[in-house]
Amino acid sequence: MDLTYTQEERDFRARLREWLGKTLPELPARPSPDDWPGRRAYDAGWQRRLYDAGYAGLHWPVDAGGRGATPTQHLIFLEETERAGAPYVGANFVGLLHAGPTIAAEGTAAQRARWLPPVLRGDEVWCQGFSEPGAGSDLAALRTRAVRDGDDYVITGSKIWTSHAEVADWCELLVRTRSVSETVPKHRGISWLAMPMDAPGVTVRPLRTLAGSAEFAEVFLDEVRVPVANRVGEEDDGWRVTMVTLSFERGTAFVGEVVACRRTLGELARTAKANGRWDDPVLRRRLGRLYAEFGALWRLTQWNVSASEASGGVPGVGGSVFKLAYSHARQELYDTAAEVLGADSLALDGEWALDRLSSLSYTIAAGTSQIQRNIVAERILGLPKGR
Repeated sequence: MDLTYTQEERDFRARLREWLGKTLPELPARPSPDDWPGRRAYDAGWQRRLYDAGYAGLHWPVDAGGRGATPTQHLIFLEETERAGAPYVGANFVGLLHAGPTIAAEGTAAQRARWLPPVLRGDEVWCQGFSEPGAGSDLAALRTRAVRDGDDYVITGSKIWTSHAEVADWCELLVRTRSVSETVPKHRGISWLAMPMDAPGVTVRPLRTLAGSAEFAEVFLDEVRVPVANRVGEEDDGWRVTMVTLSFERGTAFVGEVVACRRTLGELARTAKANGRWDDPVLRRRLGRLYAEFGALWRLTQWNVSASEASGGVPGVGGSVFKLAYSHARQELYDTAAEVLGADSLALDGEWALDRLSSLSYTIAAGTSQIQRNIVAERILGLPKGR
C-alpha cells in the first residue's frame, strides 16, 4: 500500500477542510447525553449535511448510493472530520457502519433501493438485535424463533444489549428458522431479517449502563410478523451473512475512534506538561508506548480498509487483529488518563470519567477479546480449533 498522497487526494483534503470550516460553526448545540430523541435528531441533521455535500457513504459502492471513493480518500475523511471535532455517526452507527454495508454487499436490488438511501440521508436509524440473554459470545446459540406463515415470519423471543433500540426505525435481527438437532449444527438454521421497530408485538425496555447512559435495551418479541421479503440472504444462511456484518463491525466501524484516541493522547501529554506529571519518567514511557501503539493501529487501519476495498468492500480477519489490540489499548489509554488527571478524572459529570467507564466495555462489545483470539488463532495462524 502506497502511504503517500497524490495531488488529487491532497485537493480532496483541502476541499473537505474548507467545507468543515464553514459547516461546523453552523451546527446547533449538542443535546444532553440522556436526551436520545434529541441526540437522534442532532445526528440525523449532521448526516443530512454530509449527504447534501456529497460526503455520505463516501466509500460505499456507487450502485449502493455511495461515491465509490478510494480507501485513501475514506481515511482522509475520517482523519479530517475527527481532527475538526465534527460529530460522529452517533445514533446512526448501526445503519451506517454495519447494517447498511451488509445490505449493500448481500441485499437484493429492491432491498438496497429501499433501505440504503434513508440510511445515507439520516432519515432512518437502525439497531442491532443479535445478542440474547443466553447467546452473547456464543451467538450461534440464539433461540429467538421465526416460523414461516405464508409471506411472513412470526417471531417470538428476546434480545439484549440492543443498541439505540429506543430511537430506531429498523432492527438487523438474527432469528432461528430451523431447529438445532444432532444432524443440524447450531450455526445452521439462522436467518438475517430487517424488522420494523414499530411492528405490533415489539416491546423495548431501556437498560442503564455503569456510566448512567441508556443506549442499550432489552427487546421482547411476541409473535411479531416480518415479511419474508425482509430477509437478507437465503433462509438458514444467516450465519454467513452475520459474518459479513461482524466483519464490518470489527474491521472498519472503529476507525474514526483511533483518530480520536490519538488526539486524546496528545491532550494528555499537554496536560501532563502543565500539571507537573511529565516529570515522572515511568508516565512518559507509558505515554510514548501508547503513542507508538496507536500509530501502529492507524497503520493497521489503513491496511484493513485497503484490503477490504480490494476484496469487494468486505473486511477480512485483519479486523479481529485490530479489534483485539484496539480494545486493550483504549483501556490503557484511559487508565493512563486517570494517572495524569488525578482526582479530576473521577468527576462523573465530566467526559474523562465517562470515557474511562465506557472503555471497559470494548473488550466485550463487537465480540469479546477471547473470541477475537480464537479467530486470530484459527483463521490467521492456522491453529486447531479449541474444544
